[in-house]
Amino acid sequence: INHLNVLLDLFSAGMAEQRKDTSEAERILRNSHYGMEKIKERILDYLATKRRNPKGKGPILCFIGPPGVGKTSFGRAIAEALDLPFIRLSLGGIKDEADVRGHRMTYIGAIPGKVIQEIRRKGVKNPVFLLDEMDKIGNDFKGDPSSALLEVLDPEQNHSFQDHYVGCPFDLSHTIFICTANTMNIQPALLDRMAVLHIPGYTEYEKIQIAKTYLIPKQMG
Repeated sequence: INHLNVLLDLFSAGMAEQRKDTSEAERILRNSHYGMEKIKERILDYLATKRRNPKGKGPILCFIGPPGVGKTSFGRAIAEALDLPFIRLSLGGIKDEADVRGHRMTYIGAIPGKVIQEIRRKGVKNPVFLLDEMDKIGNDFKGDPSSALLEVLDPEQNHSFQDHYVGCPFDLSHTIFICTANTMNIQPALLDRMAVLHIPGYTEYEKIQIAKTYLIPKQMG
């Protein structure tokens, strides 16, 4: 990776145009998930707030529930509803702060952190960025990645995020961050920045309805 190319790609990234029609967002959520009306209502409230005040500093949505209940697909649905690029980054097993904040240029084989890498790959400053498995973050002698994530997620700090490889502040405040986790085992400082939405497992009846309404038509089509 060439340092100059990274800087040029990052600071030439533009803003993707965001869809402002909340009725379209409601249709997308209805077609992508069965039931969960309270969750959908909360997401629509969130999207309406974003539409009215794109620069607002509200809490970050965090979907918490067992595997397979649709946490990641809710993130994709939000990106589709806003008509913005979607990024998913799994945090499972991350223990090194450099995975989030990048390596300093003096480090052999230095690269940017994963957040900056993904922003650069999409080429826009305002994607929907899903941070998956927030409860699986670890830490060791290489540093605590949760402290770096706090700078990513905190609206009071992320307008001047410092990636060690980039070497200068980068504005992440336009990025729409969403988080998922299986449990509430999340660092308290990070949890304070989140609006937690609990997604329970499905009943047998709901599983049958999901198969009839979504899975079978998708396979047939």
